[in-house]
Amino acid sequence: MPATSRRTLLAASGLLAAGALLPGRLAAQSEADDLTRITGDVVPISPRERAERIAWARTLMGEAGIDAILIEPGASLAYFTGIKWRRSERMTAAVLFRDGEVLVVTPFFEEPSVRETLMVPADVRVWQEDEDPIALVADAMRQRGVQRGRLGVEETVRFFVSQGLAARLPALSVVSADPVVRRCRMIKSPAEIALMQKAADVTMAAYRWLWPRLRPGMTPGTIGALMNAATLRLGGVPQFSMALLGEASAYPHGSGQPQVVREGEAILMDCGCTVEDYQSDISRTFVLGKAPAEVTAVWNTVREGQRIAFAAARPGAEAGSVDRAVRRFYESAGFGPRYRLPGLSHRTGHGIGLDGHEPVNLVGNETTRLAPGMCFSNEPGLYLPGKFGVRLEDCFHMTAEGPRWLSQPAASLDQPV
Repeated sequence: MPATSRRTLLAASGLLAAGALLPGRLAAQSEADDLTRITGDVVPISPRERAERIAWARTLMGEAGIDAILIEPGASLAYFTGIKWRRSERMTAAVLFRDGEVLVVTPFFEEPSVRETLMVPADVRVWQEDEDPIALVADAMRQRGVQRGRLGVEETVRFFVSQGLAARLPALSVVSADPVVRRCRMIKSPAEIALMQKAADVTMAAYRWLWPRLRPGMTPGTIGALMNAATLRLGGVPQFSMALLGEASAYPHGSGQPQVVREGEAILMDCGCTVEDYQSDISRTFVLGKAPAEVTAVWNTVREGQRIAFAAARPGAEAGSVDRAVRRFYESAGFGPRYRLPGLSHRTGHGIGLDGHEPVNLVGNETTRLAPGMCFSNEPGLYLPGKFGVRLEDCFHMTAEGPRWLSQPAASLDQPV
């Protein structure tokens, strides 16, 4: 599930801690006053690295026969240009050309704000409220000699933007920009991995602070507010803080039913933050008091599933082979088969970076080969409907020698963080 849809689901079900009542958030912030910021040594992505990304994209555009790429606000626009902006009915967009300067089009009154985060040389053109921004893009492309050929469209661009441009430039073939944009973003640089490492450090530090503060009677909103407060104090920007209690832990993205912490029941948490826009995504399953034997057995099985996935993630292996290795083990333990419950009903992991969920996925039919610089979650949970679920999730990045953890997996149910 895309990160945006997951957050929408959690917000709708009341599980996103940011929706907690203001007094609860203030109390949580006060309780986290003992924490100190750990992100003071963070080094943002440099303008030079963004220029190198654009140069690499141009090389790939040449290989793919793409003359220009259209991008709207979001992670890909930030990746190439640094621009951090929101989408609305007023179009802001960029065009990467195989030859020549980046084009940025934005409303006249938004230009100063857009320029605040622009980190590469660009031809910035503005439009007034009574003008057509798509026509402005089309005119700029004609001036660059790209009124025919192939226009790559980044995968999240809205239909009215891409089709409006195609209507104004009928000799232009509109194609997917995935062969360029995905290939660029899929392989993370050392600077990107360092930011993801820091985001993971923040989330783990917040978990370590939260774990001894969990008490019977707490609600998902209270727990999430505490996690978010700790994340903020540590220097991260909270993205999601999900707590699934008791039977709700059997449903990977939760339930809207009332929940409270009870001794002896599973507490499944899935939390993430950003540092300089790069994400963490870490899950832990706790039990207060004595854990039932069945919960302990499933927890240990999931921990072994995580280990098997990590061992299978070798350079050159198909991404799908990681998922298949875990499912073979789970099926031998009596779960499944395949996606059936009780068992592992979702993929073993997903790509991660500027977006919480990115291509490619660790799912059985994925043939993309693992390569240095790729980053993934490793979360082969087990879910027993009507009872409980266990998910342990840590992210890793690929090196030439094999995978390396961004956060260290839980040692045991008694030492979960």
